[in-house]
Amino acid sequence: MMTAILIVSGLILLYVGGESLVRGSVSIARRFGLSELIIGLTLIGFGTSLPELVTSLRALSTDAVGLSVGNVIGSNIANVLLVLGAAAVVAPIIISPRSLVRDGTCMVLATIALIMILHLDMFTRPVGIAMFSMLLLYLIGSIILDHRQNGAVGALHGEEASLVEAEDPLWSAIIITVAGIAGLVFGARLLVDGGTIAARSLGVSETVIGISVLAIGTSLPELVTSLVAARKGKADVALGNVLGSNIFNILSILGLSAIIYPFSVMVDMGGPAGSVSLVASMDILVLALSVLLLGFFTFVRGRIGRFEGLAFLIGYGLYVAVRYGLVPGFGVAA
Repeated sequence: MMTAILIVSGLILLYVGGESLVRGSVSIARRFGLSELIIGLTLIGFGTSLPELVTSLRALSTDAVGLSVGNVIGSNIANVLLVLGAAAVVAPIIISPRSLVRDGTCMVLATIALIMILHLDMFTRPVGIAMFSMLLLYLIGSIILDHRQNGAVGALHGEEASLVEAEDPLWSAIIITVAGIAGLVFGARLLVDGGTIAARSLGVSETVIGISVLAIGTSLPELVTSLVAARKGKADVALGNVLGSNIFNILSILGLSAIIYPFSVMVDMGGPAGSVSLVASMDILVLALSVLLLGFFTFVRGRIGRFEGLAFLIGYGLYVAVRYGLVPGFGVAA
């Protein structure tokens, strides 16, 4: 019972803290005259990924590497299969491939880089700096290109920012921002503590808790933003939100995590087993498959309909069930 209270309280604080931080920072940015493009590309993109960031850093600070890495991988999978699936069920997502080539390409490259780094187990400080530098180059390049070309991607990020109703006075915005940061910090602490206890009591690995409970909880900002966009007839904004969030998750969260707390995903099991990875092959396979599916429906089909959205949701449910060993014939992996 206490474990459930810790997890639920942590999720609530993370969600409220994340929303407050985004609202407060967006209000401050608008008071200083920043464009909707910059707000959408930076504050919204980074803001919706902050729950993952503080949760991952908190997990690493307590040596819970499985929770940290599982949270990021699980969040990226959940963003595609759960968030986009739910948004497509609400309203089919009609996609203009040209408007998303840059973000889509960056997400694919970031995912490939993540898989390679996982395989080589190179979450070192230099690699973290390189990952975060790639994010900065992506942001600066995107802003420069969209200002020069008045691109569709810029319009999409601008629409994403417009969904945030934040026009608070400066003093109020500052208080909301600070309160949001506090909520994120305390929420992450409760969630990681609860997740660690849950893993022990359920007899599953911390990675499984990370890719499921933590990932779903920290993806709530993306889910809410995407559902709001879908209800307002701007379902394509949901796709832009997911692409941006996945890029931030890999390059920002894992990059900063490796800079602050360099870590290894390999664990020495002793005896003939030797060292094994905290990340199961199935997690990497599903991550890659989700990216391939997204690319197919985005650049080949040009739409994600309600049927496809439902299939995404069913696929996500099946994946989580398999990782918990609830599907006959599959055990609980690392």
